[in-house]
Amino acid sequence: MAKFNKDSVGGTILVVLLLSLVCSIIVAGSAVMLKPAQEEQKLLDKQKNILNVAGLLQDKTNVKETYAKFIEPRFIDLATGDYVQQPDDSQEVIPAEQDKARIRTRGKTAEIYLVKDEQGQTQQVILPIYGTGLWSVMYGLVSVQPDGNTINGITYYQHGETPGLGGEIENPNWSGLFKGKKLFNEQHQPAIHIVKGQAPKDDHSIDGLSGATLTAKGVQGTFDYWFSGNGFSKYLEKLQAGAN
Repeated sequence: MAKFNKDSVGGTILVVLLLSLVCSIIVAGSAVMLKPAQEEQKLLDKQKNILNVAGLLQDKTNVKETYAKFIEPRFIDLATGDYVQQPDDSQEVIPAEQDKARIRTRGKTAEIYLVKDEQGQTQQVILPIYGTGLWSVMYGLVSVQPDGNTINGITYYQHGETPGLGGEIENPNWSGLFKGKKLFNEQHQPAIHIVKGQAPKDDHSIDGLSGATLTAKGVQGTFDYWFSGNGFSKYLEKLQAGAN
């Protein structure tokens, strides 16, 4: 049998292939082993964001225990505004003239979160929203009081907007401007209005983002879509009437 010559062209190629195979096996194995931990961290981050917008997250909060005690996830049918037992992840194409959030498609159902007090009474409803800004899809949560209209808080937790400009959607000073504002006008139409510069003192207007007009436009489109009849409007109308 010919002696293996690792310094030959064939030997070099064989060594490279074997090394690549071993590295691939190690990487694939690590990915499989780490997946449960990654999924656990992803769930924990989701729960933290929900508790944060609900005002239940403090420095020493036990996230899992607090979430289990005060948060009740539910699914709703966006077309009817009714609760359903199971999610429907099939996607519906959004007509271009209605797609103010510029997301193209959405699921038929949405997962929302009821925030309960010690007696089990609903004190807030947290709704997930997302829409396209200047550079990215911006993901956020809106907390609404049981009247189905008054904003209790908002947070944007994932986006790729420009730091210091569009990234100011994460600034608590800006998101705090939404607290107490009304989502709808008297005709139950979406009424949140992000103005350029300083907003007037009314129930619906929010200061714009200096130097980030297109990001602010994306936030506007997100609210216009998700609180229209295509989004959470029907559900919130029923919540306000006590039907949910």
